[in-house]
Amino acid sequence: MTQELKSIPKWILIVSGFFSLLGLIVSSTLIFSPQSALQTVDLNAKGVNYLIQMWAARQFAVGFIFGFATLKKSAPMLTIAYIFFFVMNIADTIIGFSQNDNGLIIGASIMCVIASTMLYFLNRRTK
Repeated sequence: MTQELKSIPKWILIVSGFFSLLGLIVSSTLIFSPQSALQTVDLNAKGVNYLIQMWAARQFAVGFIFGFATLKKSAPMLTIAYIFFFVMNIADTIIGFSQNDNGLIIGASIMCVIASTMLYFLNRRTK
């Protein structure tokens, strides 16, 4: 394999780093200031804090996975991260449909397109 095939384009690393930061920021917001992210949710209701912590853990995992793969500049790791991200956003799209939440449907669908585009360019790079 030549060096050209081994290197990942900088723009892919930038987008992946952005997803890492986004996941870590959302996670810390949910942990330290959930009322700013969840304005329409009764934070005193039973079980809500547990769900917020689970969501924060999911976002932290996404941020950590993307950050680690980006720092390692590993195409296989980034591929796995984007597959995970794609599947997660498909699930979010389904949830959006079940809850009649157009914002979630649109946002998750856009993230699916971005993830599939990134997977395409990561795979194309190795051929």
